Amino acid sequence: MKTTKLGAVADARSPAGADIRFIMDGPTGNMIHSTVPPGQINRATRHRTVSEFWHVLEGQGQIWRRNGDGEETVDLVAGVSIDIPVGTSFQYRCTGTTPLKFICISMPPWPGDEEATYVDGVWEPTAS
Repeated sequence: MKTTKLGAVADARSPAGADIRFIMDGPTGNMIHSTVPPGQINRATRHRTVSEFWHVLEGQGQIWRRNGDGEETVDLVAGVSIDIPVGTSFQYRCTGTTPLKFICISMPPWPGDEEATYVDGVWEPTAS
């Protein structure tokens, strides 16, 4: 059994460009807290082997997703949850005046930044 506490500062930056804080990890998955500052547009990516669940805590944003089942852009606001199935291309951005914050669960555990492949998205990224 594990118990963790959310750290006060970012531990790393995601391949897409979000500041991330590690929350929990285990043999079946891991969980992070992501922060995207106002106006930031992250790089579009696709994951090779992991699926993700997101739950938005605060802020406003949008996520674009595309896979063999279709393509859509969804508003991200507090209380919204989305999935990113393995192989789905996606890109997200903060559209509000406060940071977009969300919890992300990766299954299986995130293997490292080589997991993400950069793809063409719908917005010009501002994150590097």
